[in-house]
Amino acid sequence: MAHANLWAPWRMAYIDALVGQEGDDAPRESGCFLCEAARTLSEDAAAGSAAARERLVLLHDGRGLLMLNRYPYTNGHLLAAPREHVGCLSDLSPRGRADLMELTELGDRLLRAAMNPQGMNIGMNLGRCAGAGLPGHLHVHLVPRWNGDTNFMQTTGGVRVIPQALEASYGMLREVLEGMG
Repeated sequence: MAHANLWAPWRMAYIDALVGQEGDDAPRESGCFLCEAARTLSEDAAAGSAAARERLVLLHDGRGLLMLNRYPYTNGHLLAAPREHVGCLSDLSPRGRADLMELTELGDRLLRAAMNPQGMNIGMNLGRCAGAGLPGHLHVHLVPRWNGDTNFMQTTGGVRVIPQALEASYGMLREVLEGMG
């Protein structure tokens, strides 16, 4: 049986970022890509700006951030996050929880309009042992799903095939978001 390599060099940045963090659920802001995006974009908040594109941020407003996941499970995998660097839902104010749900709902509508998924996984991983790659800054994952999107590659090889480049997904989602007002 011939073996093939499927290269995903962008994963190395994620793996390197986890070194020395195993079991570390401390709520710290340094190294938090969500806080860095919010800080960077507070000065350059123009929708679709170069800074927003670089960080894959589709929306940045008083509610928080809506952005593409740089390490997606499927094409169009979004993150909705509050501006506040908190690790638990109970650490958000009632308004903050409502804002996070509004961003999540907007992300759901955006993905349905832009990508026409047949289903959607929406959820949070709270704490590293629950699968959180960034346990100190809670965020919601929105993962569009299609019938048959889990195929033999994932089943037999443990490999996911993402059929669209992040930059192409970003451009398509930004265009649909702008059309939504």
